[in-house]
Amino acid sequence: MATHGPDLGNASGGREMDTNVAYGLMIATLGIFGYIAYQATNDEEIGADEYLSARGSQDWLRIGLSLFASGMGVWVLLTPSEVAYYGGFWDVMGYAASAATPFLLLAYVGPMIRERLPQGVTLADYAKHRLGRPMQVYVGVISILYMFTFLFAEFTAIGKAMEHLAGMDPLMPMIFVGLVTAAYTAYGGLPASLATDRIQAWAIVLFVTVLMVLLFGFDMGQLVDDARAYNTDDDWSLLGSMDYMGSFESGLALVVAITAAEMFSQGNWQRAYASKDDDALKRGALLAAGMVFPLVFVMGVLGTVAAGQGGVSDPSLAFFHLIDKGDTLIVGAFVILVISLVCSSTDTLQNAIVASVSRDLSDGEADLQISRAITLSMLPVAIYLATGPTVAGFEFNAWSVFGIFLFADILAAATVAPVLLTLWKGVSSRGALLGCFAGLASVAMYGLVEPPLNSEFYMYLFHPTIGATPALEGGLTNLWPFVYAIVGSTLVTVLGSKALPDEN
Repeated sequence: MATHGPDLGNASGGREMDTNVAYGLMIATLGIFGYIAYQATNDEEIGADEYLSARGSQDWLRIGLSLFASGMGVWVLLTPSEVAYYGGFWDVMGYAASAATPFLLLAYVGPMIRERLPQGVTLADYAKHRLGRPMQVYVGVISILYMFTFLFAEFTAIGKAMEHLAGMDPLMPMIFVGLVTAAYTAYGGLPASLATDRIQAWAIVLFVTVLMVLLFGFDMGQLVDDARAYNTDDDWSLLGSMDYMGSFESGLALVVAITAAEMFSQGNWQRAYASKDDDALKRGALLAAGMVFPLVFVMGVLGTVAAGQGGVSDPSLAFFHLIDKGDTLIVGAFVILVISLVCSSTDTLQNAIVASVSRDLSDGEADLQISRAITLSMLPVAIYLATGPTVAGFEFNAWSVFGIFLFADILAAATVAPVLLTLWKGVSSRGALLGCFAGLASVAMYGLVEPPLNSEFYMYLFHPTIGATPALEGGLTNLWPFVYAIVGSTLVTVLGSKALPDEN
């Protein structure tokens, strides 16, 4: 799922535990996950379909825990707090809702996709079934762009988080996490990821609950007072954010953008096909939605608490500002938590990217050995990009990664409605294809109606955070490019289908 990967900036000022102890905890945690994955798949003959789909093998509880764990990542400790720090209460609500709505939508449309294409693996498989091979490639490219950006953003996050918590060289946790997760997903595929998801889900719930109690006790009144006292001295911030209604549109934009993008996160569709039946998928998706909403909401509120306690130099470290007062035991627990979070997302992303490459780009021509090779080969590329290099004049920093996410979000927003509308009678393949192009054209049209400040009209396609007025400046996501993308693509899909119905 996801949500957008954070940047931790320069780690400083936190309480660091002994680096050797942190290495020991990290290696032990990774070893446990690797052992679980190996044991779950060691005695099985895994064919290509089982490797990518684990078809029909999971009950509702396992699906719910897997969707929850795979949608989590280190971002949940960082990005909601940063969003809250800048955008306030309504952005917190939007971010929490955007974490849950993809699962609600999956619970509704997932069984319909399964019924129409029982042997599918990805959403692009269905796109090919209804809209043809070119659309399968287009959906596959959007999916890979989104998921791979999320993957190296997670590597960036774990490196910076471990640097802040334990003074660790950021590259080392990237390499350790990458090697272990790539090894067990290359060996066991989706069944291995599903096996670790269950343990990671319970670990995340347990550690977050215990740590919240240890850090903050039950003094909810003080937390609310701190959040309402939110008044940072940062020029980019919005004062009085708990009462500030101006961030409502930005919060709603997050719901629209992330929900659309998460429909192209193929890990969710793999788990839809891994469900035993439609009931297992529905109940599991609803369980995941019910678990992620309060977690992301609480993490977001804590960002406003940090701001209310006096602000921090780096807003992406807002949550870590609150745990700096913790002792070594608490910091050690956070080390285990962040490793659990990053493994739960990266193993899912690695296997999902393999599914998109082998099924969507290669049209199912890649065999199991090629799929495993792809899993291993993407690792050094993702880690390299996570170190923040400059490639062909493009600098991979926090804002550039966020920009890639937003570009993928716009592509997804322009495409998701035409693809999903084909589930209903009366929508033709040609009408849906026209709708996809119209969605992108509608974003450019918005740029003509409300020209962006100091930019060309088409720049909304690449930077949905820019505003048409100074009030929209400052990093809040602009709702209207996404609205235009979805409304434009929907209208043209419907009208185009009436004008160009399918012959059969």
